[in-house]
Amino acid sequence: MFRASRTQEEIRRFLSIGAVQVAEVDLGEGEQATLRPGPGSPPVTAGEVFVLVRREGVPAGTFLERVPEGADPRAVLTSAARRVLAGSGGSWSERAPARDAAPLHASVVVATRERTGQLARALDSLLAQDHPHFEIVVVDNAPVTDETKELVHRKYGERVRYVREPVPGLAVAHNAGLAVARGEVVAFTDDDVIADPRWLTELTVPFAADPRLGCVTGLILPARLRTPAQVLLESHGGFAKGFTPTTYDPAAPPRDEPLFPFTAGRFGSGANMAFRTGVLRAVGGFDPATGAGTPARGGDDLYGFVRVLAHGHRLHYTPRALVWHHHRETWADLETQAYGYGAGLTAYLTAILVNRPALLPAFLARLPRGLAYARALTAVRDTDGGGAAPGDHDSRSHPWPRRLSRLQRRGMLYGPVGYLRARQALRKTAARGRR
Repeated sequence: MFRASRTQEEIRRFLSIGAVQVAEVDLGEGEQATLRPGPGSPPVTAGEVFVLVRREGVPAGTFLERVPEGADPRAVLTSAARRVLAGSGGSWSERAPARDAAPLHASVVVATRERTGQLARALDSLLAQDHPHFEIVVVDNAPVTDETKELVHRKYGERVRYVREPVPGLAVAHNAGLAVARGEVVAFTDDDVIADPRWLTELTVPFAADPRLGCVTGLILPARLRTPAQVLLESHGGFAKGFTPTTYDPAAPPRDEPLFPFTAGRFGSGANMAFRTGVLRAVGGFDPATGAGTPARGGDDLYGFVRVLAHGHRLHYTPRALVWHHHRETWADLETQAYGYGAGLTAYLTAILVNRPALLPAFLARLPRGLAYARALTAVRDTDGGGAAPGDHDSRSHPWPRRLSRLQRRGMLYGPVGYLRARQALRKTAARGRR
């Protein structure tokens, strides 16, 4: 759809760094520390490294560090991790106390379409979860071949349930998974992630501790940062929402969130979210006219968050529930993604107002601030080679090229139109099915 306006070499002008390694440093008790490469990454060598710091296994923060030639990566990165944590002023995630509550029975839904290589990697990580009682449901969305079905049956057998959904669209696929979910909690992730072994446990335990919770979201970090497009996306904030556990309560709106609940992108992302199954069903699931694979291009996860909050349920974000995401690698992919971000944002807002018009007065009251927020979100920032720093998820000082800014804003203008087109397409599909 979009013309690739930059080559990979030209993109490098926007970045102060090139390819970045991904690694973890786990600071155990006392002076113990472990260095591991990121999922699927080779051992760490000299160069720039994006580091996740864990405290005794618990994700605590990220930083960027250069390992000099000839230096010991473990020594350099462990020292940097201790230094950064010591100077964080308590802003990084603290170690949570031991929990008495056990995680609830869960269903994990993975929507996919013709990406068996990535899907197999994701399923392998999901089957390695330490959660005591869960099922996995793969939803094959509008398949053109039988490759996904054959993979699930051949490699995973009864360990993974297979569902075919012929109507395209991520929300439609998620609703198909929701319809067959047997768990008290239904979790959703993508086929291009690797789940941390404790991901599902950490995502579901909060439901047992708080009966008013309707949704929990978790941390998403980059599995690889090998290309300039991947580095730029993560420098822009990626999918991460920081390392501070946060609970959003519609009965006590956060004072520092004047646009609450309409800035749903702050709550989490669709690659790492879970809902109390009964709550999600009660609000009608996801709007099928939203999401990737539809003319709306996105917004299905944001719609789900706001619908749950609008019905009086709390939403909790926990950085302890971690998945590693494989960002798109090319500049053309990044352009498509920027446009889709903008379109999905206004498409989901349109969906909310169409399906719950009682929210219109609150939306109009927040509109002036919302427009200012949208301008800041899509603002052009210096692209002359300074400021790119993956890991600073609360900063908006990173470079953001004019081309991507324009695409985001064009997407925002298109979003309502895309949503209405998606609704019309669904009506036509339903009419054909009745014949």
